[in-house]
Amino acid sequence: MPSSPSPIASLPITSGLLCQKFALANGLVLLLTENSIADIVAARIFVGAGSIREGQQQAGLAYLMAATLTKGTVHFSSANIAEQVESVGASLGVERAPDYFLLSLKSVSSDFLNLLTLAAELLQRPSFPHHEVALEQKLALQSILSQQEQPFTTALQGLRQSLYPQGHPYAQTGPGDPDALGQLQSEDLHQYHQAFFRPDNVVISISGHLAAHQGLQLCQQVFGDWRVPIPVLSPPNWPRMKASNGQSSIQPQPRTDARISVTPQSTQQSIVMLGHLAPAVKEPDYAALKLLYTYLCHGLSSRLFVNLREKQGLAYEVSGFYPTRLGPSHFVVYMGTAADNTAIALQKLQAEIDRLCQHPLTPEELETTKRKMLGQYVLGKQSNAQLAHLMGWYEILGLGITYDQTFPQQIANMDSETVHQAACQCLQLSHISLVGSEAALRPWMHG
Repeated sequence: MPSSPSPIASLPITSGLLCQKFALANGLVLLLTENSIADIVAARIFVGAGSIREGQQQAGLAYLMAATLTKGTVHFSSANIAEQVESVGASLGVERAPDYFLLSLKSVSSDFLNLLTLAAELLQRPSFPHHEVALEQKLALQSILSQQEQPFTTALQGLRQSLYPQGHPYAQTGPGDPDALGQLQSEDLHQYHQAFFRPDNVVISISGHLAAHQGLQLCQQVFGDWRVPIPVLSPPNWPRMKASNGQSSIQPQPRTDARISVTPQSTQQSIVMLGHLAPAVKEPDYAALKLLYTYLCHGLSSRLFVNLREKQGLAYEVSGFYPTRLGPSHFVVYMGTAADNTAIALQKLQAEIDRLCQHPLTPEELETTKRKMLGQYVLGKQSNAQLAHLMGWYEILGLGITYDQTFPQQIANMDSETVHQAACQCLQLSHISLVGSEAALRPWMHG
């Protein structure tokens, strides 16, 4: 067994815990946080292989990979895998995100080595049985058909297609493109796996009742012989984003034209959705836009909830989202409203966005939002699973574990002028997506 490496970095995190970062000889990054408050160990294994790694004709490949990874390996059947996990009361889950692939584990400490060994088998030797792939394809296509009947999902799909060029991975909603999904074969999954499931593209984050030196030894034992393929891993091939000056960029640029997507659907309410291209996680205005999102959308005290739902009674539901992305993200606000209120709902929702540039947040609004964000941030690091996820997430995004200190500091030091400039820069002309009855949407369909 190779000698144990020294930590690359150490970072104090919540409740006096210490997160230590190591790198194995094969390039695998390991984050270890000892937390002995309970006899539980949680792990998050991140692979840099989300939707951004799909080809433009393979939209849904990462989704299908997540659905079939636990359906068989070289040594185990699907039933064997389920038995190993459930017989000891452990948990194991797989999911894909736009920017990464994630394997989640949790068990009591005495069973963790066996669970970690099973995870290594899944990551290195999946078999993707043909009948399992065909079944998951069928289920995915049924899910897509079901989502097409949901007004919110339809509105989101229309908005993302307005914001992103055709074929961009962030334009996807749900499992993927039905035509592409229907053509995928087991061989496509094997090729995707061979290309991106490699130790130098993996971050393992572990938190729980496990000393750092023990966690390092276990991971060297289980993953140390995982060989790095000869081809150098290339960066994602981002589709180019068209800028207002006619040039191309992978980053969001101010637009001089707003787009509107109008989708009639048999429903008694309307979905009104506004969106803007927004900064990637490493862009300067990211933290300011996160603060604006919290002010507008987060919780029962948010501006949109209080003003549009409680005071004006316009919304069945009103909220928004600003997902963290490696590439250009999107800042979205939306409202579910009665069909007769569609026009006024759109007007009022747009007015709330315009107000952010017209009127800077007051000192009281700014400080209240900061306290809310920083309190939520601390509460998001209470469990071993939360700690493992957050540290690994920062690392796979290329931010490093020190971002656990950097981001709260950015929020605490944010001033009103910085937030105001970010709003004026990023939240200019709104892309609009409307879903509702034909009668409710008639003004936009013929105007």
